[in-house]
Amino acid sequence: MVVVMKSGASDQQVQAVIDRIRDCGMEAHVSKGTERTIIGLVGDERQVDFDSIAALAGVEQAMPILRPYKYVSRNVHPETVTIQVGDVSVGKELVFMAGPCSVEDEDTTLRIAEAIRKAGAQVFRGGAYKPRTSPWSFQGLREEGLRILSKVRDETGMPIVTEIMDAADIQIVGEHADVYQVGMRNMRNYTLLNELGNTSKPVLLKRGDSATLEEWLAAADYIFRNGNHGVILCERGIRTFENYTRNTLDLSAIPAARSEACLPVLADPSHGTGRADLVEPMSKAAVAAGADGLMLEVHTEPQRAWSDGRQTVTPEALRNIIDACRRIRDIQA
Repeated sequence: MVVVMKSGASDQQVQAVIDRIRDCGMEAHVSKGTERTIIGLVGDERQVDFDSIAALAGVEQAMPILRPYKYVSRNVHPETVTIQVGDVSVGKELVFMAGPCSVEDEDTTLRIAEAIRKAGAQVFRGGAYKPRTSPWSFQGLREEGLRILSKVRDETGMPIVTEIMDAADIQIVGEHADVYQVGMRNMRNYTLLNELGNTSKPVLLKRGDSATLEEWLAAADYIFRNGNHGVILCERGIRTFENYTRNTLDLSAIPAARSEACLPVLADPSHGTGRADLVEPMSKAAVAAGADGLMLEVHTEPQRAWSDGRQTVTPEALRNIIDACRRIRDIQA
């Protein structure tokens, strides 16, 4: 159950609702927004008399929600959240986040960044910390990679999105990044998600490779309920029996997530397919399915990329993708 307080509800009215919830044997989780306070009930909501809570002073609406996600549900937030990343309004305009899988040396990274900026991308993505399946694979430049990312922002003006793997790194990554990226391996790292909920920077939450839609949105709730409403979902492919592609990009998850949750949804066709030749058609398909933007792996010389070169496209290919996707969005408008 979620209780939405009226705009201007007093602290005393909010506390009265919390007290009533606790009298019912449940816990109350309070999220204060700029205009309204939302109170989530934790426990078996079937034991609660909704009408009695809805009748309390200051309550605008009391809604039963049996789904495992409450705060990001469109039942609570009917309108899509718009998230500001630099000059880009994610959720309002079509956004393209692009860059190499791994941050490389400074000169190469700056050259790639300038090329993707000219191709039309608005946000630079690059991994400084790289979680890899094999312990022998390149793990990223770490702090040196973060410094290079800051240099990219200074030189190009593009905001930065980069992956965070541990709650202990929130401060240092936040000093260099404009958006925290939670990769598929950490979608279920609830300690990390909770801590990111206490920050003020947007969080790009990738879907786990075996996560259901409900599990993905429930993970977003961990961030949202702690007060950080700048959550961006990213469909990056799921694990199926198919081995022609690296993963199976679940296009149906895009309109489904947009229907269920108030959050903007991006697609990552690079990881979703693992093949550079499939990135453009799946980018078009994702935008046609309603994606609010794309995250793409781009390198000036994919064959020399330090990681994931097989799924990386060139800046020229990126330009074609952006032009085609914007035409698709114009048709939808």
